[in-house]
Amino acid sequence: MHTQHFLTALGRATISWNEKGLTRFTLTGEKSASRCAAATATQPPRIAAVIASAQDHLAGQPHDFSDVALDWSQVTAFQKRVYLAAQEVKAGLTTSYGALARQLGLGAGGARAVGAALGANPWLLIVPCHRVIAADGQLTGFSAPGGIRTKARLLALEGAELLAA
Repeated sequence: MHTQHFLTALGRATISWNEKGLTRFTLTGEKSASRCAAATATQPPRIAAVIASAQDHLAGQPHDFSDVALDWSQVTAFQKRVYLAAQEVKAGLTTSYGALARQLGLGAGGARAVGAALGANPWLLIVPCHRVIAADGQLTGFSAPGGIRTKARLLALEGAELLAA
């Protein structure tokens, strides 16, 4: 597995990958350039492209990441279903945990199961869990640094309409 740290408009990000695809994409919340190495000649072009797109996206130029190869071996079959459904929610749009659960054919408690799966999402931004909100339009649950403030910022960068608190 390979790892690259890089800076974005929201602070430091970390991307990890193997031959199958991305294994992790996270934001750390750190603003420091420490431990952020420049792209190296051994970095695959596909990873350089994801890094560049993520930097653009977090600077306010939304990108679609649904074609990024992911290593699905680290998630459950249920999580994969949830993550694939979340990837269908495009920038500037939101859906609710319940709506995603209904889309997946889940019964009572489905929204909580979807929320739990999204809370374990190893690919922040690539699997846009920030676009899934409460049924009443409120922002809830976000495990990235900054929590709901970061979720709101990501949605604002994408031009999503948010309800006034």
